[in-house]
Amino acid sequence: MKNRQIGNYAKKISKSGLGRILVFTGARQTGKTTLVKKLFPDYAYLSIEDPLTRADFTGLTAARWHSLYPKAILDEIQKEPVLIESIKAVYDQFSEPRYVILGSSQLLLMEKVRESLAGRCVIIEMFPLTLPEIKADDPEKSQLSLFQKMLNNPGQKMDFYPSFNLDPEMAKKQTAYSHYCTFGGYPALTDTQLSDEQKYIWIGQYVRTYLERDIRDLASFRELEPFVILQRALAVQTAQTINASTLATQTGLSVKTVQRYIQYLNISYQTISLQAWSRNQTKKLTRAPKIHYLDHGVLSGILQKKGGMTGAEFESLVVAEIYKQMKTMNMQPILYHLRIQGGREIDLLIELPEGYIAFEIKMSQKVSASDARHLSGLDEILDKPLLHSFVISNDVKTQQFPNGSTAINAAMFLG
Repeated sequence: MKNRQIGNYAKKISKSGLGRILVFTGARQTGKTTLVKKLFPDYAYLSIEDPLTRADFTGLTAARWHSLYPKAILDEIQKEPVLIESIKAVYDQFSEPRYVILGSSQLLLMEKVRESLAGRCVIIEMFPLTLPEIKADDPEKSQLSLFQKMLNNPGQKMDFYPSFNLDPEMAKKQTAYSHYCTFGGYPALTDTQLSDEQKYIWIGQYVRTYLERDIRDLASFRELEPFVILQRALAVQTAQTINASTLATQTGLSVKTVQRYIQYLNISYQTISLQAWSRNQTKKLTRAPKIHYLDHGVLSGILQKKGGMTGAEFESLVVAEIYKQMKTMNMQPILYHLRIQGGREIDLLIELPEGYIAFEIKMSQKVSASDARHLSGLDEILDKPLLHSFVISNDVKTQQFPNGSTAINAAMFLG
């Protein structure tokens, strides 16, 4: 059991008046059940996945729920969404009961939650492990990364070690980073009893289970092959701007089908879409987004590859890690990519209330000032202050470039 940073927030909010109903959602196998059982040991655990008991639960009145299950965890509730109405009735009639609701299909679960529990629940999203969570050798603790510490005070200038070699945590960070770059962040794969071959088998099974269970539940597909074609096409093009018409031509699907399938991948926590930044709010919504896979292990499983990484895959790995680390801090990331006339591109732009943080992402073992050239003059384009700009790479040396940007090692910064 790895310590999950989001657990601290969940425990805190559960003790408040807002936390009478907590809704945990996220991809399958991200550790939702394990975490809530640890956080709420005095809650009854009810698995809605069992068809034999499912009907019995649906027959309970609000009074019986209050009497039999004043505190309960309802797992896989999307299998019987009508139970959300039961929990709503208990909430409205009694002030004492507290519930934790779990589901791995965001669309099926969230549609019902928004319809029935609006204003009555707190939604908590869970993702694969972050690098600090993988690194932690104490199951009760995990430290914030340098990136997360910066987010706690984004306006403050931070001092970094001049070399990753000087970081006292280097060995632990590098071990976690190597695992993450090979197998991704799913908790099951941190089991030291598993061989590398067993981990690859697990990833392959996960990809199949996602298709056979989550996607079939989500979309009621009769035929999975068209979706598989699109899934693989997006995996090949991770970290690239996506044009639905071009993808439709490449895959033989209609534009509407491509758009719908991309939406399925986003809402089932497999990918994230970065909108293109623009001063014009309308253009932010219409320009081509960049698609990033959220877990490198799953991406490799889709592509059926072992080891090795392209520059685009490295970009997705870093973007996904930054996104997850912000989510575990209960932040709602506003992330963009930025393309400027003349061919300049910024891989990642984070918008905070105070301003922006910009990133260029390079897989290189050695970077120079030329790798930061696109970051020059960025503060003149943006509509808020540029708080920091970084070149993230595998170079162990930390450098400060003339344009004010900082080059820093990915494992040191994010681990």
